[in-house]
Amino acid sequence: MLRRRLALDERTASDGVSPPEPAKQRRSAYLRHWVDASRVTGPAFRPKIVEMNAFLFGVLLSTLHLAAMAIEEPSYEVVQQLDGAEVRLYAPYVVAEVLVAGTADQAGNEAFRILAGYIFGKNKGARKLEMTAPVTQAAAPVKLEMTAPVTQAPAPGGYIVQFVLPRGVTLASAPEPLDPRVRLREVPGGRVAVIRYSGFWSQANYDEHLGKLEAALRAARLSWTGEPTLSRYNPPFTPWFLRRNEIWLALE
Repeated sequence: MLRRRLALDERTASDGVSPPEPAKQRRSAYLRHWVDASRVTGPAFRPKIVEMNAFLFGVLLSTLHLAAMAIEEPSYEVVQQLDGAEVRLYAPYVVAEVLVAGTADQAGNEAFRILAGYIFGKNKGARKLEMTAPVTQAAAPVKLEMTAPVTQAPAPGGYIVQFVLPRGVTLASAPEPLDPRVRLREVPGGRVAVIRYSGFWSQANYDEHLGKLEAALRAARLSWTGEPTLSRYNPPFTPWFLRRNEIWLALE
């Protein structure tokens, strides 16, 4: 394919007509890929490497674009820096939550399906939702904007997994869930110690960073209460090195 496209451009030039600018650009790009590929393998594999490089580059660009898109989070301000961690002061926010039995992985997957159903319309409609304009009141199912993070914490009987609802949604205005397992609750504001890290979920990765967070709090002589909360901010297809994971500990 590469040789045919180059030959076509050569014939165009030999006829005394300059190749159109896009063709010149394609040729230059192909040649650069060809030279790069020739450094690592033989001629028979060069076209495949060129196509693979272009495909992987396109996937990377798409992923970076999605990762850069802003996702709404609960309001907070950083009030103290620790060794590898920080203390945030959160304003109150509303969550949809569900209690699911099983391991951390099983609970997270099952809860995501249940809560995503509520967010994307499995509800009785808004009691009163303020949009940008106008103020509307509807009885039809309402689709809420996806926010971050999705939090997960151990609890008697399994894990409590939460979706944070958009800032403009209150307990009074949030759509009522159709699934009785989904509960709406307001999380009170307060101080939270947070450590951030990347990578896919693993118990070892989680335990390592929880230990670092606890050590930083001890060094700062800060006490915490309750179970740690795992907060995840990215969709499942996000590469490990672009993932944002956090562990939260509520401070006394």
